[in-house]
Amino acid sequence: MEKRVLLKLAEEEDLEILEQLDDMTNERLRQERGEISTVPPADRVSDKCSEFIMAPFAYLNPQGSRFSDGSYGVYYASHALDTAVEELKHHTTVFMSQTQLPAMRLEKRALRASLSGKLHDLRGKRMPDVYDRDDYSASQALGRQLKEADSSGIVYDSVRQKGGECAAIFRPTLLSRCKVGSDWIFEWDGAKVAKVYMLREYHSR
Repeated sequence: MEKRVLLKLAEEEDLEILEQLDDMTNERLRQERGEISTVPPADRVSDKCSEFIMAPFAYLNPQGSRFSDGSYGVYYASHALDTAVEELKHHTTVFMSQTQLPAMRLEKRALRASLSGKLHDLRGKRMPDVYDRDDYSASQALGRQLKEADSSGIVYDSVRQKGGECAAIFRPTLLSRCKVGSDWIFEWDGAKVAKVYMLREYHSR
């Protein structure tokens, strides 16, 4: 269930109206109702944890990512948890560096899901432009080319952890049996993510 915080901008009796207004502008909820079409109906999922799977496709990142120029969503995942942590540590540092926020603790959530489908395999291939650590222009061009060719996604080597493997998934329906695995704390010191540790692990969810 989606958690929201509503600032008190009106009297108590007006909160229901505010929630309705929030629902009208919530891109993920509008996606589920079929009011926007960033994801074709055949590619939408609505089972357990579907809000986590659908979020990257409903809330587009205008700055883009490694395999997207920002015009379409991509679900990024890693084969191993420690690879996922290293990837997220890097991207959290990049994001927080743009905010100029002071030191704080950031809570992150690790998800577990099954991935089934045919992906374009870039692992072990010498593609320095695509694997550039900071410049995503070549990888974004490749991502768009593959997506327009109806690719379901890409499996590739992690550039944040040697030996790690990652996937860029273009279709939500490739993911199933999603569940919350663990919660993590990323300690931002004002300049970088200085420390990362697991807060809690879920075994029965």
